[in-house]
Amino acid sequence: MSLISQKRIFALSLVASLAVLGGVSLAQDKYTLKVPDGLSFSDFKGYEGWQVVSLAQTDQVLKAIVANPTMIAAYRAGIPGNGKPFPDGSRIAKIQWTQKKSADAPFVVNVPDKYQDIFFIEKDSKRFPKTSGWGYARFVYAPASDSFTPDGKGSECGYACHTKVAAKDYIFLPYQKR
Repeated sequence: MSLISQKRIFALSLVASLAVLGGVSLAQDKYTLKVPDGLSFSDFKGYEGWQVVSLAQTDQVLKAIVANPTMIAAYRAGIPGNGKPFPDGSRIAKIQWTQKKSADAPFVVNVPDKYQDIFFIEKDSKRFPKTSGWGYARFVYAPASDSFTPDGKGSECGYACHTKVAAKDYIFLPYQKR
């Protein structure tokens, strides 16, 4: 084999190796994402295994609301119904999907279709004093790239809506009986 052929094979191998490595390194690590001035995805690592607080549905989406052990313990202690606030370290995730009618169920039922976005809320009185101790984040999911994009509005993005439930320490849904 000539020196030119060996160089070509080496170059093609190098390009192929870099392409494979590049493909691996291009996969998104969602835990590196952060909204401006606020929460990061990594603050909620493990949310996939948190306990369900409640479910909700709008005309457009189905929502599963889950909370970390700190917030679940607070709910079980009667917060916010007892007039006490959630403790710092309370975290909640609202996972949203578009919906569709089930093709398999023998009755009419809506089921999740496409993953749409996720909202995170964290109680940290020191970090978020302007929003009554709560920080908010939204990450929009893009199915084509299987990746998330942080909403650019920052940690105050959900506060205006949540002021409607200030008497419930800014949390809409109660812990559902089970």
